[in-house]
Amino acid sequence: MTPMERRAGIRLALVAAIGVVVAIYLTATKLAGVAPICGPSGGCETVETSQYSAIAGIPVAIFGLGYSLVLIAVWLAWWRGGNHQLLYVPYVLGLIGVLVEAYLVYLELFVIHAVCLWCTAYGVTVVVGAVGAWVVAWKAQRA
Repeated sequence: MTPMERRAGIRLALVAAIGVVVAIYLTATKLAGVAPICGPSGGCETVETSQYSAIAGIPVAIFGLGYSLVLIAVWLAWWRGGNHQLLYVPYVLGLIGVLVEAYLVYLELFVIHAVCLWCTAYGVTVVVGAVGAWVVAWKAQRA
């Protein structure tokens, strides 16, 4: 594994770790029944209390937490072992994550009519992680 690949693995694990922190915060506020601190936009409470904030009673943020934890585990496993086959996991998860995020942004903008800054921050970690995974996988394939 090249030094650039090693740095990329750690950086992408850190991006996923930021996602973990955001997802934990959103999960905690949802389960506690309190509104997340949102700042001037004020859309967080509207999004968190919408019918779309949970699936079968499970907060959507818990799914995000699981997603980010799996990515951290895979990036660290790849970083330690250099098995390029592991790159398929974040590659595919990145595709799924971007599609889910696109749907959630659609819901915020056109159905709920409110934007949650925390949700947006989490979405940024998904998109950055996905693009990073695609770049690393593409470069590994070319090597």
